Amino acid sequence: MKRLNVLLLLLICGSFVRAENGYDLWLRYVPIKNSTLLLQYKKQTASPVILGASPTADIARKELKTALTGLTGNRYIVNSTIAASSAFIAGTVKSSAVLSALVTKEELNRIGDEGFIIKAKPGKTFITGNTDIAVLYGIFHYLRLLQTNQQVSNLNIVSVPKLKLRMLNHWDNLNRTVERGYAGFSIWDWHRLPTFIDQRYIDYARANASIGINAVALTNVNANSIILTPAYLEKVKKLADVFRPYGIKVFLTARFSSPIELGRLKTADPLDASVQQWWTAKANEIYSLIPDFGGFLVKANSEGQPGPQDYKRTHADGANMLAAAVAPHKGIVIWRAFVYAAENPVDRHKQANDDFVPLDGKFNSNVMVQVKNGAIDFMPREPFHPLFGAMPKTPLMMEFQVTQEYLGQATNWVFLAPLFKEVLDSDTYAKGKGSTVAKVIDGSLDDHALNGMTGVANIGNDINWTGHPMAQANWYALGRLAWDYNVTSDVIADEWLRMTFSNDAAFVQSTKQIMLRSREIMVDYMNPIGLHHIMSTGHHYGPAPWVSNLNRPEWNPVYYHKADSVGIGFNRTAAGSNAIGQYHPEARKQWENIATCDEKYLLWFHHASWNHKMKSGRSLWNELVYRYYRGADSVKWMKEEWLKQQSKIDEQRFREVSMLLDTQLDEAKWWRNACLLYFQTFSNQPIPSNYEQPDKTLDYYKSLRFPFAPGN
Repeated sequence: MKRLNVLLLLLICGSFVRAENGYDLWLRYVPIKNSTLLLQYKKQTASPVILGASPTADIARKELKTALTGLTGNRYIVNSTIAASSAFIAGTVKSSAVLSALVTKEELNRIGDEGFIIKAKPGKTFITGNTDIAVLYGIFHYLRLLQTNQQVSNLNIVSVPKLKLRMLNHWDNLNRTVERGYAGFSIWDWHRLPTFIDQRYIDYARANASIGINAVALTNVNANSIILTPAYLEKVKKLADVFRPYGIKVFLTARFSSPIELGRLKTADPLDASVQQWWTAKANEIYSLIPDFGGFLVKANSEGQPGPQDYKRTHADGANMLAAAVAPHKGIVIWRAFVYAAENPVDRHKQANDDFVPLDGKFNSNVMVQVKNGAIDFMPREPFHPLFGAMPKTPLMMEFQVTQEYLGQATNWVFLAPLFKEVLDSDTYAKGKGSTVAKVIDGSLDDHALNGMTGVANIGNDINWTGHPMAQANWYALGRLAWDYNVTSDVIADEWLRMTFSNDAAFVQSTKQIMLRSREIMVDYMNPIGLHHIMSTGHHYGPAPWVSNLNRPEWNPVYYHKADSVGIGFNRTAAGSNAIGQYHPEARKQWENIATCDEKYLLWFHHASWNHKMKSGRSLWNELVYRYYRGADSVKWMKEEWLKQQSKIDEQRFREVSMLLDTQLDEAKWWRNACLLYFQTFSNQPIPSNYEQPDKTLDYYKSLRFPFAPGN
């Protein structure tokens, strides 16, 4: 009986070990099944050495030991000195003559402080860089090759990040709620900091370092000045200490009115000497605790946030005041361009351009203007923001949203790399053909030293970090594209699936197709043909194109689709708001003529007749019906393809994704039916009889309420 109990216990424990809840993200180091590759990997990594005595070098040694033990089944000791048997040697160029002899001066100059070099020949592997952080990045890259079953016996890799600042913006509040967060509460446990350091902080840093993310803004852009008080700065210091060995700098969001709220000043006017002195003293205080503090991220004069315009000053006045405070410490200020005002009757699409283009060249050299990928607000599809290519004297930082505020939130499987790539590859024509958004933000188009990309994080305290198991891929994609925006969506999906789930070829190929199609599918059942911002208000969960009673016109979906008996869409041509005039002429050409407009953006730029003939030969109304039904039907296809994968992956994550696909299918039908029934009241045309007819009335969909939806 005793032996039977022991056996049962072992079986239970073994089952527990095999269970997968997603916590390990893409850093799963599971045994290599390919015997030929396994033999190669063992030869290439025999008697591994990582040189250096820094905390970062220690982290690299620990990561390599954990990974190689898990991948090969061998027990490893990672040494810090080279021996005759050492087949794997990693360290900075200066740490060993063996490594310095492998690289040229040109290569060293090219890689800077973060780039790395991997060189291998049969039985020997070398990883080097100019800093320990660079070596850590190289280690993670090498492990990615092993995890994805790549050949590693002949390598000559020189990898340099395209962007210097590769960042996550957490919209986390101090009470642990997360604005637009769909993965539970904030991972920052401010109550137990600074004395209690959650293991999750360390694992978070590991995950970010593995994809090259080197900066994090801890707090919501709708900022709370309390984060700048001494007690909270001590807590921030502890997080900075945890992140530093992983190459991650901490940023804070600064509430512009903090001098009033904390300093008891009567004003926050950026040109007031006492205000300037207050911010200088605050910056000095922060840097005394956190010498490598990155700087401030600021949302000002937008959606009710205080800012310099409250004092009839410009955004440049406000940014430069803060920039002067952090400049002695080599800090920077990231000033968000997401501004629009209820008092301004101008098309919301135009307002950021109107505010910021006149300020080009007036920002201090340590200021970056952070621009959302599109001019409205993280829509499922938007044309690129017209500010890209319009401010050549100012470094612009890309702001993507990884959390899926307008993309189905945590119930929809939507792979965002195609969205990110679509924007980055867009041509602004600012300096002729080839002036892509990517070249604007990397500084190469206008010779800027500062450059960067950020994503609004989708991370919370859910066991799997992101709520939806497949949403981890969007965090991963942001890091990979911030390091190298030339990597394809196909490659990113392939890597992530192999590292996160399985190297099974059939599983990877089938699931990758779901991922690569998922964003287009969601656009079809949610916002086809250039429709936008027709989500329910407040929480933005589900459709509500009928909403028209909010105090601010630009918060009402009817503001954006403008459906009437004639047609649908927002006329942004010269005959309408002329938002299209903010783009360079060659970029405008693809949209300004309704007869030749790229149909992805037709209703973004044009108010088109219900009978407008589409390229398919269908009328606009029938095309709208076709797209909505195609989208919902495609979610059925996603589910069918996923169900085929049950035997190839762990049961827990298979079930979670299966249940969420059931939810997504319900929501796709909800979007389809609600939107078509509503728009039908204007088109006065039927949903063709060959389509499944809606089983609920428009009044039913209008009556739905979601008081507990995330974001409320």
